[in-house]
Amino acid sequence: MRGRLPNIVFILSDDQGAWAMHCAGARELATPNLDRLSREGQRFENFFCVSPVCSPARASILTGAIPSRHGVHDWLRSGNVDPHIFAHAARENPYGHYADEDEPVEYLAGQRTYTDVLHDKGYTLALSGKWHLGDSVTPQHGFSRWFTLGAGGCMYYHPDTVENGSVNVLHGEYVTDVITARALEFMDELAARKTPFYLSVHYTAPHNPWSADNHPRSLIDMYDSCSFADIPDEPDHPDSTVSDPLRSPIHGSRLRHENLRGYYAAITAMDAGVGQLLDRLDALGIADDTLVIFTSDNGMSMGHHGVWGKGNATFPMNMYDTAVKVPFVARFPGRIRPGIVRHELISAYDLYPTFCELAGETFENSASLPGRSFLGLLYGEKDERPERDIVVYDEYGPVRMLRTRDYKYIHRYPYGPHELYELARDPDEKHNLINEPAQESRIAEMRARLQAWFSRYADPAVDGIYEDVTGSGQLTRAGIFSGKKLRYMPNPERGR
Repeated sequence: MRGRLPNIVFILSDDQGAWAMHCAGARELATPNLDRLSREGQRFENFFCVSPVCSPARASILTGAIPSRHGVHDWLRSGNVDPHIFAHAARENPYGHYADEDEPVEYLAGQRTYTDVLHDKGYTLALSGKWHLGDSVTPQHGFSRWFTLGAGGCMYYHPDTVENGSVNVLHGEYVTDVITARALEFMDELAARKTPFYLSVHYTAPHNPWSADNHPRSLIDMYDSCSFADIPDEPDHPDSTVSDPLRSPIHGSRLRHENLRGYYAAITAMDAGVGQLLDRLDALGIADDTLVIFTSDNGMSMGHHGVWGKGNATFPMNMYDTAVKVPFVARFPGRIRPGIVRHELISAYDLYPTFCELAGETFENSASLPGRSFLGLLYGEKDERPERDIVVYDEYGPVRMLRTRDYKYIHRYPYGPHELYELARDPDEKHNLINEPAQESRIAEMRARLQAWFSRYADPAVDGIYEDVTGSGQLTRAGIFSGKKLRYMPNPERGR
């Protein structure tokens, strides 16, 4: 590493399933730059988010904590900006959520993130893209360069961006290209400093909307004749929610084709941005000194199981593999052996200790943080964990999941319904074994293990089993830290 710590470029997409790359099996999807990153680096087939929805997943990436410790349980509907100051942006962003009572909230205030660790180790940090963890106007957690989005998300055209304390609507500009352009400017600036840098590039792609007018016409046309044969065309899931903007019926309709066409177009546009970032590293002569990671906040079902969305596309919220598995590719020339596909189960809560080890920081928070570094795996070491310890956990409010290589158990507090799948025989999760007498002992063992794990890592003050999470958005801080009676937006499908 030429005598100093490596640079890090961390690229995060939004709502991208692990399946949604050409190199991962989506044959009609053009992702030449992600494929290049995979050839020159290492791809993980079984990388899991910590929660199958945006803000909790992002908070867990940064803190290494589970949602029931950091207190972000749903996508943040409020607390992003002050609409009284930025009323013009509120009017011009129909996708944004600027409630009248909205006040900026730093949801991760007082919590140590891996970006804080990197800052303390001498890194200069820059963010270009989506934050969606509250108070978007204020740079947080070690970042000195800060270019983000006011309301968390935005439409693809006319994004409301934040820079230097102001929210400005960029009329007619495509947000994917805007995020890439600012990231390239940051990279040039940071590389010139000759000190280690960390650059977060957080795309909004391929989050909906996917209608044709939201993406470049050339990319929409590129996918217009596709059959999308790799994507299951299944009857709409009976638990699909009206909060999902893509309300059923979709199966058997033209809308299926339109959704997939837009989703693929959004990914290909982002892939072009990834290519520009890789090319700039080459042009600056720093590619060999830079770890590049590409992953997503959470997974996505695009008709899989009859679901159109992530965990909150159904009520009760789902934990299908398509919702909880995300792409993960890492490249570090000379350190990561190229062209390798790994199959170990890794969780996004493992990123915090991995970045700590990379920066030479001792990871001492295992009493509250469940992750372990997988830097050794990236560098080609064998997985020395006992088979029993190869487990990942997920949560979404009162819904919790334990997954081993061969089985998945889902528990919904307080009354269910619960699920058990034998993944070795049923990888598509079609046959729920929860009521099978032959599985009683397995269910009891997995339930006890899940409860013990969450009892260890959850904070009772913000534990998700006590939170009225609906999938329709979080309005303020969780648990005892809430100053409001209503913490989550009600879902009209509740109680059906």
